[in-house]
Amino acid sequence: MNRLRTASLRRRVTVSGVLVLTAVVLLLAVVTDLLFGALSDRELRTTLQDRARLADQLTHQRMGPRELAARLETATVKVRLTTASGEVFGSAEQPPESSADLGRHQPYRAGEDLVSTRRLPGGGQLVLVADENATGNAQHRLRRLLIIVGLAAVAIAALILTGTVRVALAPLDAMTALAKSITRGDRGRRLAPDRPQTELGRAARAFDDMLDALEGAERQARQAESQARQAEAVARSSEGRTRRFVADAAHELRTPIAGVQAAAEAVLQAGPATGTDERERLQLLIIREARRAGRLVEDLLSLARIDAGLELHREPVDLLTLATTEADRTRLLAPSLAVAATGEPVLVAADPERIAQVLANLLDNARRHTPDGGRIDVHVTQLGPWAELTVTDTGPGVPPADRERIFDRLVRLDHARTRQTGGANGAGLGLAIARGIARAHGGDLRCVDPPPGAGGARFALNLPLSPQSPTVPIASPARR
Repeated sequence: MNRLRTASLRRRVTVSGVLVLTAVVLLLAVVTDLLFGALSDRELRTTLQDRARLADQLTHQRMGPRELAARLETATVKVRLTTASGEVFGSAEQPPESSADLGRHQPYRAGEDLVSTRRLPGGGQLVLVADENATGNAQHRLRRLLIIVGLAAVAIAALILTGTVRVALAPLDAMTALAKSITRGDRGRRLAPDRPQTELGRAARAFDDMLDALEGAERQARQAESQARQAEAVARSSEGRTRRFVADAAHELRTPIAGVQAAAEAVLQAGPATGTDERERLQLLIIREARRAGRLVEDLLSLARIDAGLELHREPVDLLTLATTEADRTRLLAPSLAVAATGEPVLVAADPERIAQVLANLLDNARRHTPDGGRIDVHVTQLGPWAELTVTDTGPGVPPADRERIFDRLVRLDHARTRQTGGANGAGLGLAIARGIARAHGGDLRCVDPPPGAGGARFALNLPLSPQSPTVPIASPARR
């Protein structure tokens, strides 16, 4: 894996800027020196040409050689005038013969000097030599000045770059600080660049996107972990409830099976002297306990079917008719109780056998807990898209804290009541089965407050109306 080179960006930018500036200053100095030299050479050539033209004018005026040499010589131009007789005037040195014999009218280089020569009337020779010392000194001073100014400019630029680079790279420091704060647990902060189209803006936006992705993955991981813990807790709770249910069911079955076993052993051990009445009593005991065990097993199977998804045969059913039938049955089983079914005919979409089972469980529960001389009222009415059936008794009632718990399986609030009172439903399965059937129909079964000023318990069964109902169509079921 290639490792990322992480040299100081501030130092790299500063050094790069200084190097670029140094190269630019050096290039400018070289160009300036060359231009200055070229301009100086051009100026000297122009001066020589001007002196040469002046010499031509003065020669035509028949000026003497001494006066001519004095007139032509200046601070930057030296003159050497040689007459035909060999006399020499002026302060200039004789240039090399190879150059002096050329008789050029245009300035030319003779060694390091710039020279202009020409023939004079009468056989003389005029040599003009440009003095480059002054120009050379000026160029040397210019070079020194350029070096000093260039070095000063580079030094000042380095200092300025150090500060400006620090300011320019401040967003990177902000990114670093944000990253460190996130590692310390400070979540939710972002860079939020104001110009996301720039280089630093794109980097900041990519950094924010990365943080969003990381924090999103972290949240998903936490949610998945929480859901896993919840699922584990639900599974453990369900397993615990299943174990308790199996243990309670086995405990409930133990009593009737033990009764059957005891009665059967008593029959087998009965001798010829045992009377007919005693034998019939033992046989009736076996039958009663066997029926009780059978009903308990049937209830357990009903709960298993409800958990697996109860198969329903729906059809329009008049809830008041079912209530009246079950009320008549209860009246026959408990002649000492006043049982009445009232209300209005309401059609529900339901399985009539299952709803009859719910009503039988509710009325049996009310019958067992209502003392002699008490009353059980069944009332049917319509509430919007729902049909409601209430069963109210004058028994001891259900405490508000236990009105939901009584629908749990194998729960009995009356611990003083023996299992023999109430048959199989005394095991605490009747209400659980009734609620399961109600919810399978899309309705619900609840234990509600009794009417004001009255005691006892009150159960409310809610079922959706049948599509054939002439009033309100079926709405989506809701558990209130």
